[in-house]
Amino acid sequence: MAYKSLLTICSDPLRAPQTFAAAASLAISQDGHLDALALGVDRSQIGYSYVGASAVILQVAQERATEDVKAVEAGIRSGVEAAGPSLRWSSEGAVAMMGALSDLVALRARFADLVVLAKPYGEKHGDEEEAIVEAAMFEGQAPVLVLPDTMADAGTIGKRIVIAWNQSREAMNAIRHALPFLKRADHVWITIIDPPKHGAERSDPGGALCQMLVRHGVKAEVTVLARTMPRVSDVLVRHIRDVDADMLVMGAYGHSRFREAILGGATRNMLENAEVAVFMTH
Repeated sequence: MAYKSLLTICSDPLRAPQTFAAAASLAISQDGHLDALALGVDRSQIGYSYVGASAVILQVAQERATEDVKAVEAGIRSGVEAAGPSLRWSSEGAVAMMGALSDLVALRARFADLVVLAKPYGEKHGDEEEAIVEAAMFEGQAPVLVLPDTMADAGTIGKRIVIAWNQSREAMNAIRHALPFLKRADHVWITIIDPPKHGAERSDPGGALCQMLVRHGVKAEVTVLARTMPRVSDVLVRHIRDVDADMLVMGAYGHSRFREAILGGATRNMLENAEVAVFMTH
């Protein structure tokens, strides 16, 4: 069991070579095919320009987006050369306005077994990067692997995996999609933070999930942690460091996206602070 159709979407010319190289190494390790989308984003807001300027602004924005596509494509080509002849790949370039970004990403993501993306939050990261992650998960209904900025080789990740288990359907969906990684891992920690005293799993938190995974050959164990820090994401980050894990599997956006955007939430906090690869589905 492996991911045979992988997709990566690169919109930042500066980070494109690293993002593509990481996705390429993962595709090779999975004996899969990597599709790459070099994306240029038209950030023009025609509705807010003065009368008569719309055409000029649109042309300039289109030219900049086209230049970004060419720069990203150059980064992809350099990544292909570095990966060598064992990489099976294809690529295409596209320009999209922010309003049409979701449809474009969803169309590509829904036919991928796994979408590999760069971390969407950080200094000088564009707003479109968060939109790409959300479009792949929500509209594309695809599992997403988000890589930290420092990772250039994803072919060896997934040896030590932490699962964030909160009994939600989002978490269960992520675990099912992550089985190819989980079955190959040397160790998996099913991590539960402050399990509810009157919940369905109150007598054996994580026990049923652990049993299911072990039957698949996963080397899993249950870890129950107290919420000793203000945010659940902070406890998870500390636990990941303590066990020296290289991947986190979690469900994404348990609340509405509007509430997550206003209040933050575990999904956004993890993507901002995680130093390891984060595997997510909704």
